[in-house]
Amino acid sequence: MKATILVVDDEPAIVDVLTYNLEKSHYRVFVARDGISAIEINRKERPDLIVLDLMLPGMDGLEVCRSLRMEGDVPIIMLTARDEEVDRVVGLELGADDYVVKPFSVRELLARIKTVLRRAQPSPPAPSTVLRVGSLTLNLDRHEALWHDDLIALSTLEFDLLHAFMRHPGHVLSREQLLSQVWGYEYHGDLRTVDTALKRLRAKLRGAHHDAAEMLLTIRSVGYKLTDDIE
Repeated sequence: MKATILVVDDEPAIVDVLTYNLEKSHYRVFVARDGISAIEINRKERPDLIVLDLMLPGMDGLEVCRSLRMEGDVPIIMLTARDEEVDRVVGLELGADDYVVKPFSVRELLARIKTVLRRAQPSPPAPSTVLRVGSLTLNLDRHEALWHDDLIALSTLEFDLLHAFMRHPGHVLSREQLLSQVWGYEYHGDLRTVDTALKRLRAKLRGAHHDAAEMLLTIRSVGYKLTDDIE
């Protein structure tokens, strides 16, 4: 078995298709048909990734996502309808790692699952395992981000995003480049995934120190860059 996937959806046809294709790809699969069950299964089984539909009976997918993020950092891929644009953005802001729009291609979803799981695994040591830009330090071996000597609590996605910037200090990175380097796939049409993740990263940096957040600049109509220490 490759990894354990929790599928959270109340539509039998979608559950059957996902279960069949995930098991065919050698994943171990658990199924929850409502939010409460999803939270309970996550606590008991500790899946490696959760595929979460936003439209659930009772507790909706956004509430489930919020609850899951309060309990841990399990990767979450949302399933959304085409007209759920606002919910999609909110889900990303709550900490979902990615989303796929219904009706979706099973092949695309499997590719997204593979990418998110790969990103969640420890990376092999790089030639330089400690990166420094101004007062920000990234220790790749320990998977730690620091402002001066203070630890910054980052999710795997946020850590990888900061890593991309710290590999190229002072260079502007476009949203397409960030999708390729951090998410690991080509541009699929919605760059707000990057914008929302950057918003979360900035909030974490601001929690460490206001100046830390000020190092991450938006370059209008181009992308983002990490400056040297502004102090």
